Order: sequence, then C-alpha cells, then structure tokens
Amino acid sequence: MIMTIRFKIEYRTSWGEEIVLALGDKRIAMSYGEGGIWTAEVRTRTPEKIIDAPYHYEVRVGGNLLRREWKNRSISGQTGLTAESLPARLELADAWSDVPANAPFHKSAFSGGTFSVQQGEGLEAMSDAGEMYRKGWKCAGTAIPVFSIRTRDSFGIGDFHDLKKMAEWAAATGQRVLQILPVNDTTATGTWTDSYPYSANSIYALHPQFVYLPEAGVRRDKAYRTLQAELEALPQVDYERVNREKDRLMRKAFAANWKKTRETEDYKNFYNDNKFWLDAYCAYRILTVTNGTADPAKWGKYSKFSKSRIETLIGENRDEADYHSYVQYHLNRQLKEARDYAHSLGVILKGDLPIGVSRTSVDAWQNPSQFHLDSQAGAPPDAFAADGQNWGFPTYNWEKMAEDDFAWWKQRLSNMEQFFDAFRIDHILGFFRIWEIPAGAKSGLAGHFNPALPFSEDELRQRGFDVTTGWYTEDSLNTLFLEDQRRKGYWHPRIAAQNTERYRNLPQWQKDAYNALYNDFFYRRHNEFWRQSAMRKLPELLASTGMLACGEDLGMIPDCVPEVMSALKILSLEIQRMPKDPKREFADTWQYPYFSVCATSTHDMSPLRAWWKEDRDVTQKFWNQVLGKYGAAPEECGPETCRSILMMHLQSASLFAILPLQDYLSIKPELCTENPDDERINVPAISPYYWRYRMKPCVEDLLADDVTASLRAMIRECGRK
Repeated sequence: MIMTIRFKIEYRTSWGEEIVLALGDKRIAMSYGEGGIWTAEVRTRTPEKIIDAPYHYEVRVGGNLLRREWKNRSISGQTGLTAESLPARLELADAWSDVPANAPFHKSAFSGGTFSVQQGEGLEAMSDAGEMYRKGWKCAGTAIPVFSIRTRDSFGIGDFHDLKKMAEWAAATGQRVLQILPVNDTTATGTWTDSYPYSANSIYALHPQFVYLPEAGVRRDKAYRTLQAELEALPQVDYERVNREKDRLMRKAFAANWKKTRETEDYKNFYNDNKFWLDAYCAYRILTVTNGTADPAKWGKYSKFSKSRIETLIGENRDEADYHSYVQYHLNRQLKEARDYAHSLGVILKGDLPIGVSRTSVDAWQNPSQFHLDSQAGAPPDAFAADGQNWGFPTYNWEKMAEDDFAWWKQRLSNMEQFFDAFRIDHILGFFRIWEIPAGAKSGLAGHFNPALPFSEDELRQRGFDVTTGWYTEDSLNTLFLEDQRRKGYWHPRIAAQNTERYRNLPQWQKDAYNALYNDFFYRRHNEFWRQSAMRKLPELLASTGMLACGEDLGMIPDCVPEVMSALKILSLEIQRMPKDPKREFADTWQYPYFSVCATSTHDMSPLRAWWKEDRDVTQKFWNQVLGKYGAAPEECGPETCRSILMMHLQSASLFAILPLQDYLSIKPELCTENPDDERINVPAISPYYWRYRMKPCVEDLLADDVTASLRAMIRECGRK
C-alpha cells in the first residue's frame, strides 16, 4: 500500500524566496498556495523508514539557504503515531519555528537541570529558560587543559579522575563551567610532538594519557607510589615518559583483568555502541606500531582501508586489539563519571571541537573522499603569527560531506555529547572558509581562502594586471597572485603581498590598483558568498546536538561571521586585548554582547602576568587608558592589578566569563610560577610546540587556600551565579 503524507506550512515569503521541505537527507521543493500556505506531498511504501526521520523547513533563494527552522521534527513526534498505526493519507499542518531569542537556554546545560542545582546560600535555582534570559543570568568558569591539572592522585599528568577535584574547586568558588582542551588520542610518533592536542588521530578515541590507572585495574603498590612521586615532582609534563609508563602499567592491568572485564554487561554495551569506529582505531594502532609509522600511505596493502582486511588483521592480533579496546573502555567510563560528578555539583564540562584532524588519522584513512588530502589547513597572518600558520590538516571536501547531510560531523557531535553540555568551535571561520595551503608548502603565506571567488584572467587584465605574462606569478613567496589549485586560470591575491619586493617595485598607479583589488577581495567580495557557505553547514549541525555552541571567532573576521553567529545564537569569544572593533586597541568589557564568552586570554596567548611584560608601550596604554591609572605602569602585573582585570571580566555583560586558571591564581603570587612565561600553554608561532604546562599547587591545596574564598566573593559580587 502506498501511503501519502501531505506537509503544510504557512510562511509569508519575500520575492524570490521559496520553501523547501528537508526530510532526512532529501530536499523537496514545496508548492505555494493562497494565504501563504506551502505544501508538499511525499508518497512511500515503507513508512517505517521515514516516520522517525528528522525533518524541517528551509527558506531558499536561488537554491541558496537563507534560513532554516532551528529544530528538527519527526512525523512520530508530531502525531504520536507509529508506522503500524499511520493512515493511508496523513496531513501535517506545521507552524514555522524560528530561532528564539533565548535559544542558548534551551540547550542541555540549562534544560538538563545542571544549572538549576541549588548550590548554597546566595545562588538561585532557576529552571525556566525565559526566566533566566529575562533576568540576565550569568556565570563564571575556568579554562584548563586536563593535562595541566594537578591533584594528589595525579601520575605526572592530569587525568579524567582529576577533573572531579577540579569540579569541586569550581563549585567552591561559585563557578559553573570547566572548559578543557581536546582530549582525543593524538598518538602518532610516540614522541613529545604528539602533545599537540589539535591533531587527533581519531575523532572518537580518547587519549590514553588521561586514564586514571587505579580505576583501570592498576595496583597502587610501593613501586607505583614511588614512580608517581617522581613524576609529580616535575614542574611540567614529561609526555614521553608518562605515556610510556601508563602504557606499561595498563598492559599489566589488562593481562590481569581482561577476561573478567570482557564478560561484563558494561563492557559489552560499550563495545557494541562503539564498534563502528573502535575496530578501525584498534587496527590503526596495531599498524602504526608494526610499520613504524602512523602514515597509512606507507602501510602497503593496508594503505587503502578495507573492512574485510581489517577484520582479518584484528583476528590475527586479537590480544593487541582487545588491549586498545580495554583502554578506551576505561577512558570512556571515567570521563562520563567525571561529567556526572561535575553535574552533581552544578558544574558542566565544556569541550573543544578542533577544526581539523590529522591527515594520517583513522578518519582520513577510512574516509579519504571526505577530505582534500592534497591541501593543508592553516591561518593567514595575524597577531599570533606574522607568517600565518600551517596546521598540516587536510581540508574538508564539503561538497562530498553534504551528500549524506554531514553525517560525519553529526556523529562527531553526537560522540562529544556523551561528555559535554557546551563546546568551543575551534576556528569557527573554517565553516565559512578555510585558509588552504598546497601540500608540501611550509609557510602559511602560500595559502588562499577556500571556498573563494578568485579573479579570472580577464578580470585581472581589466584592473591592470596581465598574469599570463607570468611576471606577477612566479612560484615564490614574492608573488602577487596565486593560481587556484582546482580552477586553472583563476587567481587569488597573495596575502600580505604588500610586504614583498615585487609589490615595492610596482609604479604607484599599479600599487593603488592592487590595493583596491586586494581590499575588495579580502574584505568585501566574499561576504555573502561565505555567509551562504556557513549556512549550508552550521544550522544543520547545531540542530543535531543539545550542546551549547560557542565560537572561537578571533582574527581576520569578515562581516558575515558575526551576522551568522548572532542569527544562530552561537556565543562569541571576547578577548580584551583582541578587540573586534579595529579602531580600538582594547575591547570595552562593559560593551560585550550578552551571548558571549569573555576571557582574559586563551591557550594560544600569554597569561596576564606574561603579557604584561611583552610590550612596554602596550602595557603603559592599558595602565593609563583601561585601568585609569596615572604615571608609569609597574614592571610587574601584581596581584592588585590582576584582580582589577579579573573584576572587569567578571563584571562584563557576557553570559559566561571563563578565565584561564593561571589568570585566576595571579591574585596570589605564591600560587604562580616564578617565571610568568612558564605558565604559557602554547606559542602558535612555534611549531612543533611542547604542550606541557601544569598548575603549580594541587587542587586539594587550592580548596584549602584563602584564594578560593576570595574568588568566590569576587564572583558573587559580580552577580555570577
């Protein structure tokens, strides 16, 4: 029997707009009728395949997405019917559901009740999204990498068990958020260069360094305690030794406990739920060791992923595959326990979604068509790196990803949602456009935007540049134009070309022409084009997750970015020393948007005390203009100065004030390292960089220190709850 479902929605469109029904991964054009009613009919012999499929409505102009409903529906959800009880003909009359003004308060951090937990005197328990939005509810949080946490249970590095103690400290200070860096496995070379947390070898696997050994079957005997004390005496992480020792001890625990573990319902459920990625990951770890390289291109017959070959490989290496599965099981369980414990204290975990994955990752090996492996992602020159950045990640083949409605991304977010209620979208600009560098090139200056609207040779000729002569385009960083990798005959102005000798030798009229062309290309030409690029991806991805999205929107920001983020209610990132207004040297914390995250610094920046010493002229201006102080600025950023800066951020209008732990502790010198630069997590201009910072005091000592009460009073005074 053929079943007919008639979808109907009222929407008053403007000229040129049309309504499209998005049902599963299909887009169905709707017909316009009187009174602004749009309709579409779907006929099916298999209603069971679509009754639970997500659907929503979209407004499109010329095929381009203008806006979409903010949430997905389903036929079963709308009607309460099952596939068996559906009539032969069904009509659904829907009303457009736009993104509400208080959309962030509908995400799991709020709707799940975590922020409604009564946390003692002075903290209200509000559960209604409208009430929290109307009252301008705000909270504070701490940003700290897991590897940086130090407790009395640590083993030379912070781990998921230590997150529980960190959550206790956050709750004791009146904070509600713990923001961490990515925690996915980055093991590739076995050296300290693997410490870079943004180059995951799997979007699913967690890093073995974060396992808490005693809860994974390791005995805390005398040898364990001796080694633990030795590693904990180090001021920073010894990445190679910690991972080597954890692997050694976990293998002993595996040998002693595996037979019992594999028979538990908990492990069986974990394996069945994660088999779709876990087997490939285990095979990847096996092949990395047996071939002496993490590059699948050098794995012979395994260089191209084959499910049947992988199954055979795992069968031949069953113990090793089971070992990696055992480690992932304990990591998964421990991170979930940390999440649950934090929730019991009214604290949420905020994760980090890296914009890229390693080009030698399991994901690129399994799904090469989803990536442009002939290219590298990076960033154009900015305040962090004058030559730009080359991250080495392959860029995404967004056209291919769109074919199954971005299933890879949705599954990635679904996996994160097990652990986090909010997430930071690393380099959100990558969803609008990415800085793409040809494979083999080293400098970020060799890159260009993708997608982009490069100039044709005719366009350039009309503007006074004949690239066919080759004079402007020789293959070096001294060129003015770069030819598009995938569209021959189309050219990108080279970033920072005004710094080249080639530019300096141009006559003035041609310099003026080039400047006009350059400014048009980088600041005007792409605004609507990039808006459409982001709108093809972000609304669909955000609708698939209950996590609250916060975007890292620093750097060279086109106008379309804040427009899209505002429309989709993605929280922006506000940094005082990196103002969004190019006319200001320092941002005004009082003018930050409500739906934002404010921070004194990020992991890519120097903490307050180190920043103070970097540029005396900048420090002096900040002292006089921002802090309103007279005379010469002090040589050091002392406790009172740090306190004043913290208060500015805690008093800001931002929904979240999530400050690095180093900057919180700067109000008490005894809790800080003697050299402020030792508290820096990363220097983007240095690659590779050793990510190894650890907090000086252990969390237990912080809980007993008067700094905790002092910070709690500051946070309360600033109205953060």
